[in-house]
Amino acid sequence: MGNLLYLIAVILIIGWAIGFFAYSVGSVIHILLVIAIIAIILRVIRG
Repeated sequence: MGNLLYLIAVILIIGWAIGFFAYSVGSVIHILLVIAIIAIILRVIRG
């Protein structure tokens, strides 16, 4: 389960980077970044 969470976080960060530089959709991209950061923090805390 932890690996899946980490994978989702990485995918969200990559999606944020692509969206930020290519499309500039707006607040949706930043929400994805926040979700990814939270997932990474949870991964680090849980070990």
